[in-house]
Amino acid sequence: MHGLSKRFGGLIAVDALDLDVHRGEVFGYLGPNGSGKSTTIRMLFDFIRPSTGTYTVLGGSGADPAIRRRLGYIPGELQFDPRYTTADLIAFYGRLRGGVDTTYVDELLERFDLDPVRPIGQLSTGNRRKTAIVQAFMHRPELLILDEPTAGLDPLLQHEFHQLIGDVKRDGTTVFLSSHVLPEVEALADRVGILRKGRLVTVAAIDQLQRQARQHIDLYVAREASAEPFESLPGVLSATSSGTVIRLVIEGNVDAVLKQAATLPVRRIVTHETDLEDAFLSLYRDEPSP
Repeated sequence: MHGLSKRFGGLIAVDALDLDVHRGEVFGYLGPNGSGKSTTIRMLFDFIRPSTGTYTVLGGSGADPAIRRRLGYIPGELQFDPRYTTADLIAFYGRLRGGVDTTYVDELLERFDLDPVRPIGQLSTGNRRKTAIVQAFMHRPELLILDEPTAGLDPLLQHEFHQLIGDVKRDGTTVFLSSHVLPEVEALADRVGILRKGRLVTVAAIDQLQRQARQHIDLYVAREASAEPFESLPGVLSATSSGTVIRLVIEGNVDAVLKQAATLPVRRIVTHETDLEDAFLSLYRDEPSP
């Protein structure tokens, strides 16, 4: 995507996106509802046209049927004909895509415990989502574009979906995963782009974002100690003491904190693993509005 923008009247839904997704990676596209994620995806498929900018999908246009056969897609809002069964849908999309491996389709149906003969209109929200997963993966696409793919799935099926993403990634499939479920993206993605009001705030590897996140460190000391000496140190956002435990929230380098800790009879240091949610919230707090 190069300078990709979409305006609806006076509303800028997507604002001058410059983004490359690399072949073979899982790319997490993050942002709260209304940030422009689904609008971006609709442009990639030519469901809506950009106001300005350009894009390519697998070297061509998402409107090209030859390109679409190489894609797998799960929309955020499922709109299957309720009269179709899952088997009907598989047959229909299978013909559009030039045929599918029926053995692999059967494996997917069994993996997600999906009855293919019930009309889709009679299925629960979770089972309709499972139907969407099967039709997106069944032809072993080169690129999967997934918009909130696990919405409505129970935790066990979410785990199964995560395993499936790992399987196709090992086979070289590229995955563009749009989500606001931070733990899911953290577990699956190699890199993430964070969208805020239609504009990219950052693009970074997961481990890079974790390093930028605020760190939580607890110092267990042999006697009661005050947190006051830590309060003015560089990068310390919060320092509190409860008897023999000093709790610190730190952003950036911890060198000054460790030197100060060395002046105390520290018996144990506990560091809490940073996660993507902390980095995400930090970016949203600190970044000015577009």
